[in-house]
Amino acid sequence: MRKSGQVTVFGSSKVSPTEEPYQQALRLGRLLAEAGYAVCSGGYGGVMEAVSRGAAEAGGTVIGVTMETWSPRLRANPWLSQEVVAPHLFDRMRRLIASDAYVAMPGGLGTLGEVAVTWNLFQTDSIPVRPLILVGDLWRGFVQYVQREFRVDGRDAALVRFADTVEEVAPLLRQVIPPTA
Repeated sequence: MRKSGQVTVFGSSKVSPTEEPYQQALRLGRLLAEAGYAVCSGGYGGVMEAVSRGAAEAGGTVIGVTMETWSPRLRANPWLSQEVVAPHLFDRMRRLIASDAYVAMPGGLGTLGEVAVTWNLFQTDSIPVRPLILVGDLWRGFVQYVQREFRVDGRDAALVRFADTVEEVAPLLRQVIPPTA
């Protein structure tokens, strides 16, 4: 599944095409594909659908990591080039993390969990440090809160990067990882 230049995008499943987070994720997917990156997501709706759609419409490779146990109630979005079906949540997370970089849009508890696990794997030297870009003011405030209220020092906080807009993401990635194309 993994290609050089693959970027996993985390984000809410609970946004509709009429909402701004969906439109931002659509732009992000398009920009990543145009920059030559393969896009990976959880493969369902909301931000995952939008980033998949944006990448697919720009001619990019789109990988969705869905989950077997959710198949009775959820369907993969139609924009995937490849669907990878994980048997359980931990395997799904392992497959989402098998990328060269990560981008987190605003989301809910699932997005928070994905960011926290990825960040912690860096912090514990469990996986090589790769770009983890958090998009939007929400994430800046969250990291400041975590630094203030939990045992997170400056070295650990430096493991994440911030982008104010989705337009800033691809240039940040190009500084660190080459695209596939």
